Amino acid sequence: MSSLGVGTDVVEPAARDRAVEHFRSAGIVLPTLAELADPTRIPAAVTAALTHVGPDDADPLNLFRIHWFNDASRTGRVAVPEHVVLPKELTGVDARIVVVLGDRFPMIRAHKVLAAYACLVPRIVTGAFDPSTQRAVWPSTGNYCRGGVAISRILGCHGVAVLPEGMSQERFAWLRRWVTSPDDILTTPGTESNVREIYEACDELAQDPRNVVINQFSEFGNHLAHRLCTGQALGAVFDHLHDADRHLRLRAFVSASGSAGTLGAGDHLKEAYGAAVVAVEALECPTMLRNGFGSHNIQGIGDKHIPLIHHVHNTDVVVDVTDRATDQLSVLFSDPAGLAHLADRRGVPDATLAALPSFGLSSICNVVAAVKLAKHLDLGPEDVVVTVATDGASMYESEREMIRARDFPGGFDEAAAAEVFGRWMLGADTSDLLETTTRDRDRIFDLGYYTWVEQRGTSIEDFVARRDQAFWTGLCSRLAAWDEMIADFNARTGARVG
Repeated sequence: MSSLGVGTDVVEPAARDRAVEHFRSAGIVLPTLAELADPTRIPAAVTAALTHVGPDDADPLNLFRIHWFNDASRTGRVAVPEHVVLPKELTGVDARIVVVLGDRFPMIRAHKVLAAYACLVPRIVTGAFDPSTQRAVWPSTGNYCRGGVAISRILGCHGVAVLPEGMSQERFAWLRRWVTSPDDILTTPGTESNVREIYEACDELAQDPRNVVINQFSEFGNHLAHRLCTGQALGAVFDHLHDADRHLRLRAFVSASGSAGTLGAGDHLKEAYGAAVVAVEALECPTMLRNGFGSHNIQGIGDKHIPLIHHVHNTDVVVDVTDRATDQLSVLFSDPAGLAHLADRRGVPDATLAALPSFGLSSICNVVAAVKLAKHLDLGPEDVVVTVATDGASMYESEREMIRARDFPGGFDEAAAAEVFGRWMLGADTSDLLETTTRDRDRIFDLGYYTWVEQRGTSIEDFVARRDQAFWTGLCSRLAAWDEMIADFNARTGARVG
């Protein structure tokens, strides 16, 4: 492999052959990325077999549920990915802010399981990862390590999660249920913004060749899976809305940066619909906005560096959101007093209220950023801004308890709900927002040099190649090649479903 990740050649034939034998013995069939982008292509025998498998079972068949088209039960399939169109009563803006729900994914109830699959499987089919002898190490500040552990377990691989010690208790509780051993959870100092500490821990692990670090920040499978699967899913949602109202225009796609994987969907949406790509970060750590640094609690969005897989020169707008907004809105969206205020005082429809449990901290961050963007661009009722709810509120109950104790020591009542809603939703303004010029994009791009060339060993030639749009377009050829290799791998194992 080059410093730009997994290619399309078999790099270790012997390791690939051992993987074939491993999957043959386990009877595991791998879905192609094309099948995950369009689940109607999944064989009928697989769909029938899935009726006997729970969405949280450690069963290889759940690989075929790693897509955006699961229904609310996560057992059936829908024609249009589940989503909610947020009304003006909640957002305060005329634009249609559409949130596609990520908690419909299997096992981890978050879309990072798709990224984990797309990062590991190309390594398996090219012989770059040997499931019989090596451990998959999953560095993460959010859900990626959970996705990696889930994928590792159902593929019969050994997965190791590396994440900051300050992440939510619910993440660690989930990991303890899924890892092979408690030693497979490695914590590093700090919280959400402490990515460097994760890298240092992974560097130490990588000294042992049995450990393979699968770094979401530099694995182009992460970008490509979202460009293909997430991009097409979000496009399907817009097409559905457009069919009902032909005047609608898809103006922007909004996503917190994190590993920048989800932002890859923006490449598809810009190409297909002309949508602007909007990258979001925490105001407390304004890396893109101001070359800044700091700590924050919008769990799952990283910061302090520019991911190698971030297509910076395709990013049109940067929006910063304070974690005070996401913290307090998470209480508003879950507390009975908050829900009563939204229903009785604001007139928010029941269907919208029913969707709020699907909004975790980074999901709320995306919504606030979409509101800020709509105000900045003065968008109207025919303008659509699409974003994603990366995970649900269930992953943050322990965080909400701490927020209540810190910010609402007297209790969260009607007055507190009104203040939070007025300050962070109605009061969301156009500050801390940047429409990027070429100079801005060059500045943000150049920040990555210090991480990837000086610290991580990426060649300067590979690093600079990413300035060119043709580089990103050329990456897409890997998708078809990987799918051909997956099909060949399945043929070699002879595994069948049904």
